[in-house]
Amino acid sequence: MHKALASNADAEIILKLYELRTETVMRRARTWMTAEFWPGTADEFFEVLNDFGSENNAYLRQVVSYWEMAAALVLHGAVSSDLFLDTNGECFFILAKLTHILPEILAQKPMYLGKVRRLVADYPMAAGMYEAMCKNAEKIRAARAAH
Repeated sequence: MHKALASNADAEIILKLYELRTETVMRRARTWMTAEFWPGTADEFFEVLNDFGSENNAYLRQVVSYWEMAAALVLHGAVSSDLFLDTNGECFFILAKLTHILPEILAQKPMYLGKVRRLVADYPMAAGMYEAMCKNAEKIRAARAAH
């Protein structure tokens, strides 16, 4: 099956998404989320999620809502899925970091990261990226535990 080429409008959306990711506070939030936030248990996750008003809570909500918005653009056909997946992987890393506690998160928050999870379910390329990110996250988690 031949895939349609992405349009100039798709490219503009991808570039705008990139621009938003480089905003100063968003960059700090993404750094915290990807490098520093490694909850070992669902309780540790919910401690941050429910700590309204804290900087880490704001970072968590900002990063997750950003990636949910970006995934929604794909799911609703506003941006080429191929182009999005070729240029974005962080959302799958965020999901992968939480995979070990995801059932407990979803028990309390059934829609949590729902749009990113739907990308994984609906697009084989996203599923492959997520699988690779899960392996990477587990290696990092093991290395952190060894220290």
